[in-house]
Amino acid sequence: MPQPSTTVSVRILEKEYQVNCPEDEIDELTASARYLDAQMRGIRDSGKVLGLDRMAVMAALNIANDLLRIRNERTPWRRRSNGRLANSHNVWTTR
Repeated sequence: MPQPSTTVSVRILEKEYQVNCPEDEIDELTASARYLDAQMRGIRDSGKVLGLDRMAVMAALNIANDLLRIRNERTPWRRRSNGRLANSHNVWTTR
């Protein structure tokens, strides 16, 4: 059954956004908004990027990079085992 949703107000770089969110995910949404706000403030304060849209894209790229790095650090065995499975598959199909 779908969770009831509610509108949550989040503030990022002094701008308020209304976001529809399932009630059981409000804490995660507000934590995510605080994290994004901190990332964008860091980018703004560096003075290297001008414009809200560019800061948002840079923050998104930085966060995506962090996520992918963490994902890769946590699952190196998956890449190795997938390679082994692929190699064993080649052995079986080439005979």
